Amino acid sequence: MSKSKHVASERAAWIKRRAKELGFTSVGISAARALDEEAPRLETWLKEGMHGDMTYMEDNFDKRLDPRKLLPGTKSVVSLLFNYHNPQGQADPEAPKIAQYAYGEDYHFVLKWKLKELLKWMRAEWGNVEGRVYVDSAPILERAWAERSGLGWIGKHSLLLNKHAGSYFFLAEMMLDLDLEPDAPVTDHCGTCTRCIDACPTDAIIQPYVVDGSKCISYFTIELRGAIPEPVKGKMENWMFGCDICQEVCPWNRHASPTTEPRFSPHPRLLDMTKADWDDLTEDVFRDVFKNSAVKRTGWLGLQRNMSFLSED
Repeated sequence: MSKSKHVASERAAWIKRRAKELGFTSVGISAARALDEEAPRLETWLKEGMHGDMTYMEDNFDKRLDPRKLLPGTKSVVSLLFNYHNPQGQADPEAPKIAQYAYGEDYHFVLKWKLKELLKWMRAEWGNVEGRVYVDSAPILERAWAERSGLGWIGKHSLLLNKHAGSYFFLAEMMLDLDLEPDAPVTDHCGTCTRCIDACPTDAIIQPYVVDGSKCISYFTIELRGAIPEPVKGKMENWMFGCDICQEVCPWNRHASPTTEPRFSPHPRLLDMTKADWDDLTEDVFRDVFKNSAVKRTGWLGLQRNMSFLSED
């Protein structure tokens, strides 16, 4: 092995070891290059309007496909997974439901702090390392990079699946000017299973591996700023923020283990709130329960809109 390859291998191993000390479940590395095979898929998805009102998805097309255009000098893309699984769930089966990822503190802030710590450690170890950290904060095809780096495969529901961890995890990235030993992709293990497709109440998974985002319950309850379309009435299955249906039915999530990150634990009041509590939710209670939560994205008024739509089902 040449000296440069030895250094690339040693540094990759060091990053993976230190990232796991910060709580990341898995780490994979890819050489930075253009994702040419993703270009036609992304272009078709946008042209057919599957992004709905998420017009930001139309921006920075070239940067989404090539990290070197997003951050010049990038040589390696480090993809990281962080477990958020909270299997206990909400106590009242009649209460409007919230996707698990939003039970605890907003992951954007929690994970970005951890990534900045990791970058700080790299600079202390190797000197001037140029790089940036990202948690849903830039035009990056996160799942494509995670798949390329061997962290799993993109399932028929378009989420990343890992044989050992399922899909209840956040994705994050680091763009670095370091040459690092890349990891190899893994094979697809969805087989003939169509449980996610069969279970989607709004038929958002229009074919295996293709999700029409404009038909997804998560889109209606989080991204959409206007009124929820009338044809969706009766199909929301009581989800008021996000949706976990395709994850709940996925056989690979039988391997999912609970998160060990305290900041992703639910607010003490959240899981015990009854349907009556939600119906009487005041803005003050909303601010208390969701003070540091991703649910703040939709706001109190947005949550009221969602719950009102559910009550009309």
